[in-house]
Amino acid sequence: MVRSVLRIALVATFMIASRGIAWAQADEIQVYTGGLAGVGVFNLTVHNNFTPKGLETPAFPGAVVADKSWNGVAEWAFGVSRWFEAGLYLPLYSHDKDLGWEVDGFKLRTLFAVPDGDKRRFVYGANMEFSFNAKHWDTTKFTSEVRPIIGWHFKTVDLIFNPIVDTAYDGIKNLEFVPATRIAFTLNPKWQIAAEHYADFGKVSDFLSPGEQAHQIYGVIDTTAGKVDVEFGVGFGLTDASDKVTLKLILSGDFNKGRVAK
Repeated sequence: MVRSVLRIALVATFMIASRGIAWAQADEIQVYTGGLAGVGVFNLTVHNNFTPKGLETPAFPGAVVADKSWNGVAEWAFGVSRWFEAGLYLPLYSHDKDLGWEVDGFKLRTLFAVPDGDKRRFVYGANMEFSFNAKHWDTTKFTSEVRPIIGWHFKTVDLIFNPIVDTAYDGIKNLEFVPATRIAFTLNPKWQIAAEHYADFGKVSDFLSPGEQAHQIYGVIDTTAGKVDVEFGVGFGLTDASDKVTLKLILSGDFNKGRVAK
Protein backbone atom coordinates (compact mmCIF):
# COMPACT_ATOMS: atom_id res chain seq x y z
CA MET A 1 0.00 0.00 0.00
CA VAL A 2 2.69 2.48 1.08
CA ARG A 3 4.97 1.62 -1.86
CA SER A 4 2.07 2.08 -4.28
CA VAL A 5 1.22 5.48 -2.86
CA LEU A 6 4.85 6.62 -2.98
CA ARG A 7 5.12 5.37 -6.57
CA ILE A 8 2.12 7.54 -7.46
CA ALA A 9 3.71 10.48 -5.64
CA LEU A 10 6.94 10.11 -7.58
CA VAL A 11 5.06 9.93 -10.88
CA ALA A 12 3.20 13.11 -9.94
CA THR A 13 6.57 14.62 -9.03
CA PHE A 14 7.86 14.01 -12.56
CA MET A 15 4.69 15.40 -14.13
CA ILE A 16 4.95 18.61 -12.11
CA ALA A 17 8.70 18.89 -12.60
CA SER A 18 8.41 18.69 -16.35
CA ARG A 19 7.18 22.29 -16.51
CA GLY A 20 9.93 24.63 -15.24
CA ILE A 21 12.04 26.69 -12.72
CA ALA A 22 11.56 29.13 -9.84
CA TRP A 23 13.73 31.65 -8.05
CA ALA A 24 14.01 30.21 -4.54
CA GLN A 25 13.72 32.58 -1.56
CA ALA A 26 14.81 31.55 1.93
CA ASP A 27 11.47 31.30 3.72
CA GLU A 28 12.23 27.70 4.76
CA ILE A 29 15.80 26.49 5.33
CA GLN A 30 15.37 22.85 6.27
CA VAL A 31 16.30 19.35 5.16
CA TYR A 32 13.27 17.04 5.14
CA THR A 33 13.96 13.80 7.01
CA GLY A 34 10.69 12.03 6.13
CA GLY A 35 9.12 12.64 9.54
CA LEU A 36 5.31 12.95 9.58
CA ALA A 37 2.75 14.32 12.00
CA GLY A 38 0.84 11.53 13.74
CA VAL A 39 -2.54 10.54 12.36
CA GLY A 40 -5.05 13.22 13.36
CA VAL A 41 -2.36 15.51 14.79
CA PHE A 42 -2.27 19.25 14.02
CA ASN A 43 1.26 20.68 14.04
CA LEU A 44 2.63 24.21 13.73
CA THR A 45 6.20 24.94 12.65
CA VAL A 46 7.43 28.55 12.58
CA HIS A 47 10.44 29.29 10.37
CA ASN A 48 12.42 32.51 10.85
CA ASN A 49 15.62 33.44 9.01
CA PHE A 50 17.76 36.57 9.36
CA THR A 51 20.59 37.47 6.99
CA PRO A 52 23.01 39.89 8.74
CA LYS A 53 25.36 39.79 5.76
CA GLY A 54 23.83 38.86 2.42
CA LEU A 55 23.60 39.74 -1.23
CA GLU A 56 22.89 43.44 -1.74
CA THR A 57 21.54 43.16 -5.28
CA PRO A 58 17.93 41.96 -5.71
CA ALA A 59 17.35 38.87 -7.85
CA PHE A 60 15.07 40.97 -10.09
CA PRO A 61 13.80 44.59 -10.03
CA GLY A 62 11.59 45.15 -6.99
CA ALA A 63 12.57 41.89 -5.26
CA VAL A 64 13.40 41.45 -1.58
CA VAL A 65 17.06 42.30 -0.92
CA ALA A 66 18.74 39.55 1.10
CA ASP A 67 21.18 41.74 3.04
CA LYS A 68 19.85 42.40 6.56
CA SER A 69 16.49 40.86 5.61
CA TRP A 70 14.12 38.79 7.73
CA ASN A 71 12.15 35.98 6.07
CA GLY A 72 9.76 33.52 7.64
CA VAL A 73 6.59 31.51 7.46
CA ALA A 74 4.08 29.68 9.66
CA GLU A 75 3.76 26.08 8.44
CA TRP A 76 0.53 24.34 9.45
CA ALA A 77 0.44 20.54 9.08
CA PHE A 78 -2.08 17.74 9.62
CA GLY A 79 -1.38 14.00 9.74
CA VAL A 80 -3.91 12.52 7.30
CA SER A 81 -2.60 8.94 7.46
CA ARG A 82 0.52 7.03 8.49
CA TRP A 83 2.12 7.88 5.13
CA PHE A 84 0.57 11.25 4.17
CA GLU A 85 0.76 14.72 5.69
CA ALA A 86 -0.96 17.83 4.30
CA GLY A 87 0.39 21.31 4.93
CA LEU A 88 -0.31 25.03 4.49
CA TYR A 89 2.27 27.84 4.64
CA LEU A 90 0.50 31.01 5.78
CA PRO A 91 1.49 33.77 6.26
CA LEU A 92 4.73 33.87 4.33
CA TYR A 93 6.41 37.17 5.23
CA SER A 94 9.60 39.19 4.85
CA HIS A 95 11.21 42.45 5.88
CA ASP A 96 14.07 44.22 4.12
CA LYS A 97 15.62 47.68 4.26
CA ASP A 98 13.84 48.85 1.10
CA LEU A 99 10.36 47.30 1.16
CA GLY A 100 9.77 46.97 4.90
CA TRP A 101 7.29 44.31 6.01
CA GLU A 102 5.57 42.42 3.21
CA VAL A 103 3.33 39.37 2.83
CA ASP A 104 4.95 37.16 0.19
CA GLY A 105 2.16 34.71 -0.64
CA PHE A 106 1.22 31.24 0.55
CA LYS A 107 1.98 27.58 -0.21
CA LEU A 108 0.16 24.24 -0.14
CA ARG A 109 2.13 21.09 0.65
CA THR A 110 1.67 17.32 0.23
CA LEU A 111 4.21 15.06 1.95
CA PHE A 112 4.31 11.32 1.33
CA ALA A 113 6.79 9.16 3.26
CA VAL A 114 7.32 5.65 4.53
CA PRO A 115 5.64 5.32 7.99
CA ASP A 116 7.71 5.27 11.20
CA GLY A 117 10.76 6.60 9.39
CA ASP A 118 12.64 7.35 12.60
CA LYS A 119 12.58 3.62 13.44
CA ARG A 120 13.89 2.45 10.04
CA ARG A 121 17.43 2.22 8.67
CA PHE A 122 16.40 3.43 5.17
CA VAL A 123 13.76 6.14 4.72
CA TYR A 124 12.24 7.63 1.56
CA GLY A 125 9.44 9.91 0.50
CA ALA A 126 8.41 12.80 -1.74
CA ASN A 127 7.23 16.32 -0.88
CA MET A 128 5.43 18.64 -3.30
CA GLU A 129 4.71 22.32 -2.72
CA PHE A 130 2.46 24.61 -4.75
CA SER A 131 3.16 28.33 -4.29
CA PHE A 132 1.22 31.53 -4.94
CA ASN A 133 3.79 34.35 -5.00
CA ALA A 134 3.64 38.10 -4.52
CA LYS A 135 5.35 40.23 -7.20
CA HIS A 136 8.29 41.12 -4.93
CA TRP A 137 8.86 37.44 -4.04
CA ASP A 138 9.03 35.82 -7.47
CA THR A 139 8.74 36.84 -11.11
CA THR A 140 6.15 34.06 -11.60
CA LYS A 141 2.84 33.98 -9.73
CA PHE A 142 2.61 30.18 -9.55
CA THR A 143 5.61 27.95 -8.82
CA SER A 144 6.24 24.52 -7.31
CA GLU A 145 8.92 22.58 -5.49
CA VAL A 146 9.47 18.84 -5.88
CA ARG A 147 11.54 17.35 -3.05
CA PRO A 148 12.42 13.64 -3.04
CA ILE A 149 13.60 12.40 0.36
CA ILE A 150 16.29 9.74 0.70
CA GLY A 151 17.96 8.92 4.02
CA TRP A 152 19.71 6.45 6.27
CA HIS A 153 19.54 6.20 10.06
CA PHE A 154 22.57 4.57 11.61
CA LYS A 155 23.13 4.08 15.33
CA THR A 156 24.14 7.67 16.14
CA VAL A 157 24.39 9.20 12.66
CA ASP A 158 21.68 10.29 10.20
CA LEU A 159 22.41 11.01 6.53
CA ILE A 160 19.60 12.69 4.55
CA PHE A 161 19.54 13.91 0.94
CA ASN A 162 16.84 16.05 -0.72
CA PRO A 163 17.55 16.34 -4.49
CA ILE A 164 15.10 19.25 -4.96
CA VAL A 165 13.93 20.68 -8.24
CA ASP A 166 12.01 23.96 -8.59
CA THR A 167 9.59 24.72 -11.39
CA ALA A 168 7.73 27.74 -12.75
CA TYR A 169 5.83 25.57 -15.23
CA ASP A 170 7.86 26.80 -18.21
CA GLY A 171 9.54 23.67 -19.59
CA ILE A 172 11.69 20.80 -18.38
CA LYS A 173 14.89 22.47 -19.57
CA ASN A 174 14.26 25.32 -17.11
CA LEU A 175 14.03 23.14 -14.00
CA GLU A 176 16.39 24.42 -11.32
CA PHE A 177 18.40 21.94 -9.23
CA VAL A 178 18.58 23.10 -5.58
CA PRO A 179 19.63 20.08 -3.45
CA ALA A 180 19.90 19.98 0.34
CA THR A 181 21.93 17.52 2.44
CA ARG A 182 22.15 16.85 6.17
CA ILE A 183 24.45 14.74 8.33
CA ALA A 184 23.41 14.66 11.98
CA PHE A 185 25.02 13.21 15.09
CA THR A 186 22.86 12.10 18.02
CA LEU A 187 24.30 13.21 21.37
CA ASN A 188 21.40 11.75 23.36
CA PRO A 189 17.72 11.00 22.61
CA LYS A 190 16.80 14.70 22.86
CA TRP A 191 19.80 16.47 21.31
CA GLN A 192 21.47 16.42 17.89
CA ILE A 193 24.14 18.46 16.17
CA ALA A 194 24.26 18.57 12.37
CA ALA A 195 25.98 19.96 9.31
CA GLU A 196 23.73 20.96 6.38
CA HIS A 197 24.55 21.98 2.84
CA TYR A 198 22.18 23.98 0.61
CA ALA A 199 22.99 24.65 -3.05
CA ASP A 200 21.57 26.22 -6.21
CA PHE A 201 23.18 24.83 -9.36
CA GLY A 202 20.87 26.68 -11.75
CA LYS A 203 19.02 25.14 -14.66
CA VAL A 204 19.40 21.39 -15.16
CA SER A 205 19.95 22.01 -18.88
CA ASP A 206 22.85 24.40 -18.26
CA PHE A 207 24.41 24.44 -14.79
CA LEU A 208 25.94 27.71 -13.65
CA SER A 209 29.69 27.98 -13.38
CA PRO A 210 31.03 27.10 -9.89
CA GLY A 211 31.49 30.76 -8.98
CA GLU A 212 27.93 31.62 -9.97
CA GLN A 213 26.35 28.77 -8.00
CA ALA A 214 25.01 29.34 -4.48
CA HIS A 215 26.42 27.11 -1.73
CA GLN A 216 25.90 27.47 2.02
CA ILE A 217 27.10 25.30 4.91
CA TYR A 218 25.13 25.39 8.18
CA GLY A 219 26.06 24.30 11.67
CA VAL A 220 22.84 23.21 13.39
CA ILE A 221 21.64 22.27 16.88
CA ASP A 222 18.33 20.40 17.37
CA THR A 223 16.55 19.65 20.63
CA THR A 224 13.25 18.06 21.64
CA ALA A 225 13.93 18.53 25.36
CA GLY A 226 11.17 21.11 25.92
CA LYS A 227 7.50 21.43 25.07
CA VAL A 228 8.50 22.97 21.73
CA ASP A 229 11.05 21.41 19.37
CA VAL A 230 13.86 23.83 18.50
CA GLU A 231 16.31 23.93 15.60
CA PHE A 232 18.91 26.71 15.40
CA GLY A 233 21.56 27.10 12.74
CA VAL A 234 24.20 29.47 11.40
CA GLY A 235 24.98 29.35 7.69
CA PHE A 236 28.05 30.57 5.82
CA GLY A 237 28.22 31.24 2.08
CA LEU A 238 30.98 29.56 0.08
CA THR A 239 30.68 31.53 -3.19
CA ASP A 240 30.13 35.12 -4.29
CA ALA A 241 26.58 34.15 -5.31
CA SER A 242 25.73 33.08 -1.74
CA ASP A 243 24.62 35.07 1.28
CA LYS A 244 27.67 35.33 3.54
CA VAL A 245 25.93 34.76 6.90
CA THR A 246 22.39 33.55 7.61
CA LEU A 247 20.75 32.63 10.92
CA LYS A 248 17.79 30.24 11.08
CA LEU A 249 15.42 29.36 13.91
CA ILE A 250 12.69 26.72 13.63
CA LEU A 251 10.12 26.17 16.39
CA SER A 252 7.66 23.28 16.18
CA GLY A 253 4.92 21.79 18.32
CA ASP A 254 1.76 19.66 18.20
CA PHE A 255 -1.67 20.97 19.19
CA ASN A 256 -3.13 17.59 20.06
CA LYS A 257 -2.24 13.91 20.45
CA GLY A 258 -4.31 12.72 17.51
CA ARG A 259 -5.73 9.22 17.30
CA VAL A 260 -4.27 5.74 17.24
CA ALA A 261 -3.42 4.66 13.68
CA LYS A 262 -4.72 1.32 12.48
